[in-house]
Amino acid sequence: MLIVLTGIDGSGKTTAAQATVKAARRAGQNALLLRNYAGRRRMSLLSTQFGVQLHPRVADAVETAIRTANVVVSHARAHRHPGLVIMDRHLHCQLALRQARGLPRGRLLPFLLAKFPKPDVVLHLVIDPHQAHQRVMARGTDTETLEELDTLRAAYQAMPEYADFTELAASGTPEDVASKLSLAIADAAKRQGDGPVPTG
Repeated sequence: MLIVLTGIDGSGKTTAAQATVKAARRAGQNALLLRNYAGRRRMSLLSTQFGVQLHPRVADAVETAIRTANVVVSHARAHRHPGLVIMDRHLHCQLALRQARGLPRGRLLPFLLAKFPKPDVVLHLVIDPHQAHQRVMARGTDTETLEELDTLRAAYQAMPEYADFTELAASGTPEDVASKLSLAIADAAKRQGDGPVPTG
């Protein structure tokens, strides 16, 4: 079973995914977490450190290359994994970033999305940008502004792929979000006829 998580920074994707995979493993299930990062955080920190701001097209080109490579490797690993696979981010995230930056979607990413195995469900973690910004500032490793988070939220919602996403409220505690994620996965498994999935 393949689950993809999307959402703006600070929505708790990675924290919820890690907790869900740990709970599934404790329950005896074969679960795997795969991360499809694009290097945005590192590039942002380097830009701040050296006072160099990359042009949006240059930043997108670098991020697209990194994220696409990670997604290719992740799908290869997922294909060999006989159990639950949760992907933290996917190519949808890069398309949303392009939308937020005012860049065209292009043809490559939509083409690849159509070619990769379709997830059983894409779960989009929904959170108010103000709360997400508070979380981002609290962890102290990002430079995302409230305006950027708000723009990214709107960009996700404007994507044609968003109509097929399943929204998941992410404003609660990490434990609450992880519990909702596990329940959503269990519901998707029932619809797919894969049997029960541990809900931690």
